[in-house]
Amino acid sequence: MREVTDCIFCKIIAKEIPADIVYEDDQILAFRDIKPVAPVHILVIPKRHIKSLQETQQSDEQLLGALLGVARRVASEEGLTGYRVATNIGKDGGQAVEHLHVHVIGGRPLSDLPALG
Repeated sequence: MREVTDCIFCKIIAKEIPADIVYEDDQILAFRDIKPVAPVHILVIPKRHIKSLQETQQSDEQLLGALLGVARRVASEEGLTGYRVATNIGKDGGQAVEHLHVHVIGGRPLSDLPALG
C-alpha cells in the first residue's frame, strides 16, 4: 500500500487513527462512519490509496467488484434488507475524503437522505 500521509483513511488503515472496524482482509477495510446519516452507515475502502472511482483503471475492476462484495456482506451482517450503496467522485460530486470509499447506508427509510461526503 502506498500511504498518503495526509489521508485520514490511510491513517485508519495503518491503525494510526482508531475506527470501529466491521470487516478487514488483505485488500479492503470497512468501518462505521463517524458522522452517520442513518442507523447503519459503514464505509468500505480499498487499503491501496486510490483517490476516487474516476482514478481507477481497468486493472482495478477485480478490486471494485470486491468492494461491492464487501458492501453486500456488511449489509447482510448488519441485518439490512434494504439499503443504499453510494460513492461520491470529486469535490463537485460531494467527495469529502480523497480516498475511494463506498457508503453502505440503511436501517431506516432513505427517501430523505442528504448528500453524502
